[in-house]
Amino acid sequence: MNFILGRNPRIIKYNAINTRRYIPKPYKAVFLLCADFELAWAWRFAKALPDQKQDAIQLARQARENIPLILELCDEYDIPITWATVGHLFLERCNKNGNLAHAQMERLSYHENQYWKFEQGDWFDNDPCSDWQTSPEWYAPDLIKMISSSKTKHEIACHTFSHIDCRDGVCPSQILAGEIRECQNLAQKYDIRLESFVHPGHTIGNLDTLKELGFTSFRTDYRNILGYPKKHSNGLWEFQSTAELYYRKEWSIDYHIRRYRNILDRAIKHNRVAYFWFHPTFDKHFITSVMQPVFSYIFKLHRNNEIAVLLTRDYVDYLNVCRSKS
Repeated sequence: MNFILGRNPRIIKYNAINTRRYIPKPYKAVFLLCADFELAWAWRFAKALPDQKQDAIQLARQARENIPLILELCDEYDIPITWATVGHLFLERCNKNGNLAHAQMERLSYHENQYWKFEQGDWFDNDPCSDWQTSPEWYAPDLIKMISSSKTKHEIACHTFSHIDCRDGVCPSQILAGEIRECQNLAQKYDIRLESFVHPGHTIGNLDTLKELGFTSFRTDYRNILGYPKKHSNGLWEFQSTAELYYRKEWSIDYHIRRYRNILDRAIKHNRVAYFWFHPTFDKHFITSVMQPVFSYIFKLHRNNEIAVLLTRDYVDYLNVCRSKS
C-alpha cells in the first residue's frame, strides 16, 4: 500500500533547488547500482542462519556462480556496478601467524547488531588460512580480475577487510583505519584506488576516519529514498538507498519487474537519484527473470536521455565540480 501511495520509496521534497547540481544534462534522473561483494565473510555470524559457517559457504558459492552472469548482463546493457568489496577477497592465500589468522589486525570486542552476533572465539576463526583454489568462498582474486577486466567499466569500492561493525560505539577508529589500510595496500597491487565506502550491515560510523583515509562517499539504508546525495561537513557524500534488488517469494516475477521499473519512472518524473543495491547471493533465476528485463529497461531509459547511469565515484566527481561552480 505504501508503494502504491508513493510513500515507498519516499520522494524527498526540496525548496528552490537547482536540479542540475545533481542531474547531468540532458538527463532527468540518475541511476546508481551497488553490489555488496562479500562471499562468506558477511554471513559467518548471521543471526538468521541456522548453520552459520556452512550456510555462509553455500551463499558464497551461489555468489560465485552469479557474478559472471551478472557481468555478462552488465556488458549486454552497459550497466556499471560499484562493487563494495571485502578486502580479504583480494588475497590469493593467507596463513596463520602462531594460532591467529591475520594476527596483525586489531580485533573488535564481542558485540551484537541487527544482523549478526559475535559472542565467542576469534573474529577470524572461520578464515581457512589456505588459498583461493582450495577455499574460493573466502578469497576472490579471480573474480576481482574478472570485474576489473570487463568490457563495462566497473568500480571496486571498500567494504572493510573482514566485514566488521563500523559503529562509533563498537569500532574504535584505529581498528577501522587498520582494516581500511589493509584493503588499500591489497587494492594497490591490482592498480585499484578505493574511493567509495559501504559500511557492512549498514553499521554507519567513523565518518571522519573515512574522510581522513581518502574516501569520498558512503551509503546509508535508513529507509528507501528517492532524493539527492547529502554533503557532510567533513566533505563526504552520503548516498541514500532507494531499493534492494532481491527476490521476495510473496511477489510474482511480473510484480518484481513492474515495481523496479515504476521506481525508475518516479525518479525521472521527480528528477531524483535512484540508488539500487544487492547481494549477489540470490537464486540465479532472479538474474534472468528480473534483472535482465530491469537492465533492459534501464538501457532504454539511458539511450533516450531519460536517466544517467553512473558509477559512484564518477557521480561524486560530477557533484564536486557542480559544487565548485556554484
